[in-house]
Amino acid sequence: MSWFSPPLGKFTWRMLATVLAGQGLSVLLGAVLARSLAASAGTGNPTALLSAGIALAALCFAAAGGMRRGWGLPVGWLAQALTLASALVVPMMFWVGLMFLALWLYCLRRGPQIDAVVSARAATSSGGPGVADTRPAAG
Repeated sequence: MSWFSPPLGKFTWRMLATVLAGQGLSVLLGAVLARSLAASAGTGNPTALLSAGIALAALCFAAAGGMRRGWGLPVGWLAQALTLASALVVPMMFWVGLMFLALWLYCLRRGPQIDAVVSARAATSSGGPGVADTRPAAG
């Protein structure tokens, strides 16, 4: 499995989509914070900052939705980079971006391993060639 191109296993894309959804919510809250800071300090354009943050959150949600289809993985990488770049506006977003990047990398590493275990378990429980069903009979 490549970290930059599909295909992704079912469990992997679900984990990555969950990370991106949480990231989208955090970015949305960061956008509100950026707008409030700009409005109270009188620096920058609060509406532009809010709009940019909402656009980044929408990108995270779109990538989460596209994770199953294959285009979500490269868009997810873009969302990771832009979330880290948002620290230029709100410095604490660096830590938020770093946390979600760590979760993203963890899911990319562990997801295929979990998918392999799940598919192996499914192959043995479906009674593949030469595999006896050891489950107790219902009744």
